[in-house]
Amino acid sequence: MATPSNKPIPEGMHTLTPHIVCEGASDAIAFYKKAFNAQELARLPGPNGKVMHAAIRIGDSVLMLMDDFPEWGSLGPKALKGSPVTLHLYMNDVDAAMQQAVDAGAQVTMPAADMFWGDRYGQVVDPFGHRWSIATHKTDLSPEEIQQNMAKMGDMSGCGDAAKK
Repeated sequence: MATPSNKPIPEGMHTLTPHIVCEGASDAIAFYKKAFNAQELARLPGPNGKVMHAAIRIGDSVLMLMDDFPEWGSLGPKALKGSPVTLHLYMNDVDAAMQQAVDAGAQVTMPAADMFWGDRYGQVVDPFGHRWSIATHKTDLSPEEIQQNMAKMGDMSGCGDAAKK
């Protein structure tokens, strides 16, 4: 029998939790396990073998996901021809984390480089169309130092390449 919760935010959750739609959520869960060492927390099966709801943990954060259900207006990045959202991961070793993601099937869209804001940072897109930025924080900088570093870059049109030190 369920008991009422006295916590408005469940144990182990944060105030903001991304919830993504995947075309092939079961495969996405397997990919995230391999690429980002995700741990599956929950899975609610739905019709036709689809996933109605799932939750995985990557590091100290939970990511919720589900299969696409076009009949309900729930579409993934492939149906939308891309995603305006980037999921950001801080990892101990960005280069190793990006290589692990690539080995699992991700494609590099921005190679890891040292950035003007103090992170080593890169981006990948997963096989399901979701974009991930991956970073390792290297240096604490003041807002003024970040602004100065950005100004030194000049033309921002090639931010990834221009930011390499």
